[in-house]
Amino acid sequence: MSAAPFLGVLMLETRFPRIPGDIGHPGTFAFPVRHVVVRGASARRVVQAGDPGLLEPFVEAARALVGDGAAAITTSCGFLVRYQHDLQAALAVPVWTSSLLRVPELRSSLSERERVGIVTVDATSLGAAHLRAAGAGPDTPIEGLEPGCAFQRALLDDLPDFDIEAAEAATVAAAQNLVRRRPDVAAIVLECTNMPPYAGAVRRATGRPVHDIATLLRERFSPGGRSP
Repeated sequence: MSAAPFLGVLMLETRFPRIPGDIGHPGTFAFPVRHVVVRGASARRVVQAGDPGLLEPFVEAARALVGDGAAAITTSCGFLVRYQHDLQAALAVPVWTSSLLRVPELRSSLSERERVGIVTVDATSLGAAHLRAAGAGPDTPIEGLEPGCAFQRALLDDLPDFDIEAAEAATVAAAQNLVRRRPDVAAIVLECTNMPPYAGAVRRATGRPVHDIATLLRERFSPGGRSP
């Protein structure tokens, strides 16, 4: 067992770059983090197929991390919010599968006419089951990356490289489309764990506060004590 508590991160099996701010980059967090890859968990199997056969491998990997001293568990894909209930039921430590868990909390802090909007890697795949698992309303506004854009293809096709400036531009464009289409969106949640590096650019472009998996984990994980 590890001497110091750490955050356990269940990683998809990918090869695309993990830049600073991405949940898979070792320098993203100031507290101890351990990454474990769940073999066979490709982005397409998780995001587009929603393969139920991956649940048990994720549970087993999470149990192993907890056995080694993980004080909490998270994942490297927001679509894994569908496993939130099952993972939490299987583990005795807090589980935060996705930034989407922030949606109902943020919604409760807004006025009746304001909404929380989601920017996702693939809007056609993020549906009612994911929103329900996160505790978000079925009418939550969602905007995805432009279908087939370079950033989306890099993530879903697991390409060995991508253009960081183009990735930022694609993320910002999706957020701008969201607030243009839904001006009642008062806060934005980035579903994709590869999008936090671009949160600042999204905030500047939209004028809305931006939340993601990194901000959620920094708020909730307490390596020196019990996580809330």
